[in-house]
Amino acid sequence: MSMKTDTYFRRSRILPFVALATLVGCGGGEPVQESEADLVARARGIHERVITLDTHNDISAANFTAEQNYTMDLGNQVNLPKMEAGGLDVSFMIVYVGQGELTDAGFNDAYAQAVEKFDAIHRLTEEIAPDQIGLALTSDDVRRLDAEGKKIAMIGIENGYPVGMDAGRVQEFAERGGRYMSLAHNGHSQLSDSNTGERDDVWLHNGLSDLGREVVTEMNKWGIMIDLSHPSKVANLETMQLSRAPVIASHSGARAVGDVSRNMDNELLMALKENGGVIQTVAFRSYLRPGKNTAHNEASQAIIAEVAEEMGFEMPSGGRGAMFRAMSAMSPAEQETFMAEYQSVQDAAAARVEAEVDPVTPPVGVSDFVDHIDYLVNLIGLEHVGISSDFDGGGGVTGWNDASETFNVTLELVRRGYTEEQIGMIWSGNLFRVLDEVQAVAAEMQAAG
Repeated sequence: MSMKTDTYFRRSRILPFVALATLVGCGGGEPVQESEADLVARARGIHERVITLDTHNDISAANFTAEQNYTMDLGNQVNLPKMEAGGLDVSFMIVYVGQGELTDAGFNDAYAQAVEKFDAIHRLTEEIAPDQIGLALTSDDVRRLDAEGKKIAMIGIENGYPVGMDAGRVQEFAERGGRYMSLAHNGHSQLSDSNTGERDDVWLHNGLSDLGREVVTEMNKWGIMIDLSHPSKVANLETMQLSRAPVIASHSGARAVGDVSRNMDNELLMALKENGGVIQTVAFRSYLRPGKNTAHNEASQAIIAEVAEEMGFEMPSGGRGAMFRAMSAMSPAEQETFMAEYQSVQDAAAARVEAEVDPVTPPVGVSDFVDHIDYLVNLIGLEHVGISSDFDGGGGVTGWNDASETFNVTLELVRRGYTEEQIGMIWSGNLFRVLDEVQAVAAEMQAAG
């Protein structure tokens, strides 16, 4: 087990709680009373001993160069200093390509973007910082690298679009280090319908395409976990029927708690349990508590608008969409100036938001995140539940807004009565089980020709 620095506990805010805690949680332990200091110390010990794994961290290839890379605190949510500070051991770095046109030109461009991100991750682990972080392809690799005191990168592929019309690329992506892949993202791909079809009830395949079914088999054969976090419900149910191996949802929540199409309803969750898979609960504000998040955002934006007016900064009316539209008409230099001024407004408004908005209309936080974990554990069993953040892709909640605050998740799990063994399963053990089973199925299929 790696020895994690105590920097986090000096620099980052531990969520405040009352001085005496009663632990009665769905984790199944006996009720225990202990002082707050003892509880935090116990949580720190657990956090140190378990392997913490986050299955979804988006990346930009621009942050994997000799001049600018993850050995530096780049201001993003996940990098090596923040992983070290918060005790996050394993980051699934994401080869993401947005959905484009289903044409040869679109497929070729998507493939080139994917290869650029694969190469960037290999460059970090093989050239830039091999003494600090290694690439893992198996659960045994993770444990070996952790024992060496290194952080660990793994690779997930968000959107099967770069596969194009060639199912043989699945093997190539596995050989490049990909260990999970979703068949679609936001928008229907050539492989699968997306959850976004719920917006207008327009579907391309009514589930999977014929090529998508072939890709499911190829993913089973080459040891890539199938990710259900973006395809449609019909596609996901079909995928679980077809797959010879367990599947994952790399960054999703419980739809019964947060009613958005990206989350999994109870029918999907029960099918996931039957499949033997795992849902990696996502710490994304608007997926966890949509109404609560909207209320906090609206109240915060009112304060920000007041501060902007006081500072003479013209805020585009119409929310974030209007802001992005306004920026699209600017030159790069104008965009840079605009964003610098906008950041100044947000910084100036932060204290007022904390003082005036948060006590009345609280933000979505770690407790809301663990509410989803509790719900999922109670519905489908602890062995089918894991953790993800969607950092650098929009994820984050108050208390776990970047990798440096990772301890707060363990602290909340301890507070609710989860045992060290259970916390280890949620953080990484359940995902490793699925990965091991997927790779065992792959070995059988390859041996059978």
